[in-house]
Amino acid sequence: MTHYNWHIPDPDTQPDFYSDVPVKRLVAWVADTLLIVLICVAILPFTAFTGIFFFPVLLLMVGFGYRVVTIANGSATWGMRLMAIEFRTLAGARFDLSMAFLHTLGLTVSFAFPVLQVISIVLMLTTARGQGLSDHLLGTVALNRRAAT
Repeated sequence: MTHYNWHIPDPDTQPDFYSDVPVKRLVAWVADTLLIVLICVAILPFTAFTGIFFFPVLLLMVGFGYRVVTIANGSATWGMRLMAIEFRTLAGARFDLSMAFLHTLGLTVSFAFPVLQVISIVLMLTTARGQGLSDHLLGTVALNRRAAT
């Protein structure tokens, strides 16, 4: 058994940890995106509605902060918590602030370059652990929370 397999669940012997995780990540992303849009709309009056002119930048900034803070505080965004999944390192540890920042940065870069996002989606759908590109680079994985606790 390799160091990699020893710290996180093996998808062959413990498939419940990975069951439906790519679909749950998609639903969680949609829920988080809707929440981020609502937060940005709520912020608009505080910008005297000038935020309309830089709304995409506002979405990017609020979304980045939302993801870093929620992942750092519970190893999952609120959408991920709704779907009962969470991030773990290969050592099985929950994310800290620096890992939450790096993972969110990876997601942001992937969205900035659509080819990277396509690669990430293909990896999530074809690898045994359902890891995206950022997960592979950082050595992280998304797991079903009920199985992980």
